[in-house]
Amino acid sequence: MTLDFLKRKTGVIVGDDVINLFKYAHQKGFAIPAVNVTSSSTAVAALQAARDNNSPIILQTSNGGAAFFAGKGVSNENQAASIAGAVAAAHYIRSIAPTYGIPVIMHSDHCARRLLPWFDGMLKADEEYFAKHGEPLFSSHMLDLSAENDDYNISTCAKYFKRMAKMDQWLEMEIGITGGEEDGVNNESAEKDALYTSSETVFSVYKALSPISPNFSIAAAFGNVHGVYKPGNVVLRPELLGEHQKYAKKQLGTSEDKPLFLVFHGGSGSTNDEYRKAISLGIVKVNIDTDTQWAYLTGVRDYVLKYQAYLAHQVGNPEGDDLPNKKYYDPRRWVREGEKTMYNRIDELLGIFSTKGQLGN
Repeated sequence: MTLDFLKRKTGVIVGDDVINLFKYAHQKGFAIPAVNVTSSSTAVAALQAARDNNSPIILQTSNGGAAFFAGKGVSNENQAASIAGAVAAAHYIRSIAPTYGIPVIMHSDHCARRLLPWFDGMLKADEEYFAKHGEPLFSSHMLDLSAENDDYNISTCAKYFKRMAKMDQWLEMEIGITGGEEDGVNNESAEKDALYTSSETVFSVYKALSPISPNFSIAAAFGNVHGVYKPGNVVLRPELLGEHQKYAKKQLGTSEDKPLFLVFHGGSGSTNDEYRKAISLGIVKVNIDTDTQWAYLTGVRDYVLKYQAYLAHQVGNPEGDDLPNKKYYDPRRWVREGEKTMYNRIDELLGIFSTKGQLGN
């Protein structure tokens, strides 16, 4: 691998390496899939797919996914389980990622206003890690205050970003609403106009955050919806992303055609053409949680259906009443089948996003 712009070429990357990787994505015209991880199993499925395709990857924990990582038996009062699970996931991924030989961005997903104590807990862990190691535990975090008014959203992001900038940490923020429902945040009844962010609003984010640090990206709504819906129910307008870039270029008086780092939320179920159009206009990260959830299930489901007669009892199957079935119900068998089908879907998306092979030889 000959990525001279990365100081750390394998494992979890931070600081300048993150922005340089996103600049490289702009230059080469690709985006990095962001995979929500809820367990070591989902993490290694994503890592293997990225490694085998010589691609970078983003692994992220949602609030609910982090609580699941900690264990459903742990109380989430005051966000304790979500904080502990996110921190545990970050430490696990930091320890295992170098084994796969690729750069990994460790990220936290949507954090709404009511979940800010979770964000505070993760930042505390970042600062403690920074004090010992000179870098934050997480590469980046996302604040999703899009359900609030724009002034509160932008000013709160700026407040947190000042704290994060001391560690050279990346911030992803959302302006405009992503429809649908994910992880307890329900925007299914959102007004359609709220699903499309104006260029002026996007640039107001840039004006507020850029004096603090260049390490930020904007998830601007262009009709995005979490989940997968029937064709015609979701109207994406990726051309708006191009308008945002042109507006920012004009305001900044820059020669750069893509001065903004943009993020595609609610990507699952989009057409290949929609993906490619959005990426050509400056999308550097695409969230694919719904796709990978379904993909993981299909492997487990198909295994259970195929070996149903071997999973009904500990002893006794179609080959003999006294034969043991341990090798069939061993979790390593059926969990691995979920990893394989999740791997396959990520493999497909790496191709669609033009991420395959971008790490060189």
